Amino acid sequence: MIEIPEYSRDDSKDYLRVLEALKKIPFPVGKVLLCDFLKGDESNKSIEKNELYDFENFGSLKFLKKEEIMLLIENVLYNKFAEVKSSIFNQFIKVVELTEKGKKELLAPVHNEKKLEPILEEKEEFNERELQAFKELHDFLLGFNMPQKRAIIDSSARILCIAGAGAGKTTVLTKRIEFLNKHKKIRGDEILAITFTRKAREEMQRRLEKIGVRTNVETFNSFCEKILLKNGGRIYGRKVRLAGYHEKMILFLSALDYIGLDLQKAIDKYFNLNQKKNKSFQQLQNILMNDCFSVLDYIKLKGKEIEETKNPLKDNSDYKMIYEIVNFLKKQMEIQGLRTFADQMQDAILFFKKYPKQIPKFQHILVDEYQDVNPIQVELLELLASDNLFAVGDPRQAIFGWRGADIRFILDFKKKHESAKIIHLTKNYRSNEHIVAFMNKVISNMKMPDLESNFSGEKYLELKRFDSEEEELTFISEHIKNLAIPLREIFVLARTNRQLEELAKIFKKNNIPYILKTEDSPDIESKGEITLATIHSIKGLEADMVFIMGVNALNFPCKASEHPVIEEIKMYDYDREEEERRLFYVAISRAKNKLILTYSGKKPTYFINEKDFY
Repeated sequence: MIEIPEYSRDDSKDYLRVLEALKKIPFPVGKVLLCDFLKGDESNKSIEKNELYDFENFGSLKFLKKEEIMLLIENVLYNKFAEVKSSIFNQFIKVVELTEKGKKELLAPVHNEKKLEPILEEKEEFNERELQAFKELHDFLLGFNMPQKRAIIDSSARILCIAGAGAGKTTVLTKRIEFLNKHKKIRGDEILAITFTRKAREEMQRRLEKIGVRTNVETFNSFCEKILLKNGGRIYGRKVRLAGYHEKMILFLSALDYIGLDLQKAIDKYFNLNQKKNKSFQQLQNILMNDCFSVLDYIKLKGKEIEETKNPLKDNSDYKMIYEIVNFLKKQMEIQGLRTFADQMQDAILFFKKYPKQIPKFQHILVDEYQDVNPIQVELLELLASDNLFAVGDPRQAIFGWRGADIRFILDFKKKHESAKIIHLTKNYRSNEHIVAFMNKVISNMKMPDLESNFSGEKYLELKRFDSEEEELTFISEHIKNLAIPLREIFVLARTNRQLEELAKIFKKNNIPYILKTEDSPDIESKGEITLATIHSIKGLEADMVFIMGVNALNFPCKASEHPVIEEIKMYDYDREEEERRLFYVAISRAKNKLILTYSGKKPTYFINEKDFY
C-alpha cells in the first residue's frame, strides 16, 4: 500500500492575503468587514450591498476560523503594514488602511525572512559507552538526570546544550567545569567560562570556589577589559579609559549644545506625553542619554558606520536629532580617549587580528546564555579558536534582540558546526505540571521539544479581567494583603516601567513593602519585600507566586515604547513580535506554583488561549 504524505499547508503567506484585500477593496473597511471578506462570509450586509463577493480574493482565507483571521489582522497592524484610522466620513468609526510599508511588503515580501527554524530534538539513544561512564561516575553524577549527565561529561568538540527554563543550566555548567578539572585533569588556566552579567559571573565563581576549582570566569566585557589593560600601550598608544556615567552625561550635554538644542526641548522632541507620564526630569534625561549611547554601541556592534544604517533617522526630524548627537559622541570619544563596552570588544578583536600571537589559548571555552550573543561576541569566540566549545542557552528565552543579540546564532549552531552534538535539557525543576503545560502552549509556535514537569501540584492558574487598569491594580494590592505567602516569594511583573510605577503608588498607600526592579536597576535583591519588576530585569529568578499585569493586546506584544529610537533603528533586524512572545514566556516561567494573569479591556493578549484557564 502506497502511503500518501500528510498535507501541510504553508501559512507563511497568509498575512499577504490581508494586505491584498486592503489594496483591492475600493473603500476603507473596519476590522470586522475585513475579516468577513477574507472568510468569504456573505451574510455580512456590507459585502452583499457592495457586491464584494465578486472580487477575486473574496474568501481567500476561508479555510481559517474567524478568530485566526482577526489574529492575522492584529499581526499586520502590529508590524505596521497597516494602521487603524478614523474614517473621513465619521471620526467615531475606525477603519484599517494599508501603509507605505505594507505596500512595499506586497511588492517584495521580506517579513518571513525573519522567521526562525526550530532546533529539532536529536533522538540519539544513550550508548553502552555512556552508560558505563555514568556508572563509573555514579557518585560524582548523583542527582542528575540522564541528559544532564551527558551534558556534563560528553567529549564532543562542539556541544550546544539547549537548557529549558528551570532545567538546572547553571548547575550543569558548573558541574561540567568541575568534571573537566578534576576528572579530565584540565588545568584551571586552560578553561574559560563566559557569562553575560557580573552577577552571574560572581555566582559561578562562588560555586566553583566552594568545590575547590580555580579557573577563568569572565563576562565578555571583563575579558576584553583585561586584554586592553594589559596591552593598552600597543593598542592605543595613549591612555584610554572606560567612560562612566558622569563623563557620558557631560558628552551628551555637550552634544546638545553643539547642535543648538537645550535639554528640555530635546526631551520634549524625543518623548510623547504618554512616555513622559510619571517620570521625573532626571529620569527622562537619563533615558535619552542612555538611548543615544545605546544607538552608538548598537551600530558599533553591527560593524557599521552610522551613515550606512537603514533606519528613519535621516528622514524624521525627531530621529535626526539622535543621529546628530550620536555623530558628535562618536567623534568626541575618539578625541578624548574614552571608550564604551562596545569599543572594548571591538578594540580587543582588532588587537588579536593585528597580533595573533597574543591571543590567549584555552583548551575549553564554555559560554552561558548563548541565545543572547551578538555578532561581535561570536567573532571574538572564533578568534579564540578553542579546540572545545560548550554553548548553553535557551532560544525560548531570547529577549534581547533590541540590544543587538541575534537568536540565529543559537538556532544555526548545527549549520555552522556540522559535527556538533545538541543536548536538550527538558526537565523543568522549577514549576508545577500545570504551569509547565501552559508554558509549552504559549511557546508552541517555536516547534521545540516540550518541557516536562518534575512535580505535580494544585492548579492555581488564573486569568482575571477588569474594566479599568485602576480596578486591576487595586485587585492585585487587595489580593496580596490576604495571602499567607512570604512576601519575598511574590513577584508582580509588567511589560513597562509605567505600569509598575502606578502599582507602586498603591502599594505605598497600603503599606505593602516592595522593591522595584527595572532595566536600569536589575541587581536589586529582595530582603523580605514583594518584587515589582519589568520582565527583562527578572530573567533567571523565580518565585512561588507570580502576578503578570496588563496581559492585553496593548502590552503583549507591546505597542508602546519608552525608548522610541531604539525600536525604530532595530525594527528590521529581528522579529519583534516573536521576541515579545518569548518575553511573555519568560514571565510565566518565573512561577513555581501559582500564576495569576490580569488585564483590563475587551480581551487578553493573543499569546494565550482563554480555554487554558477553565
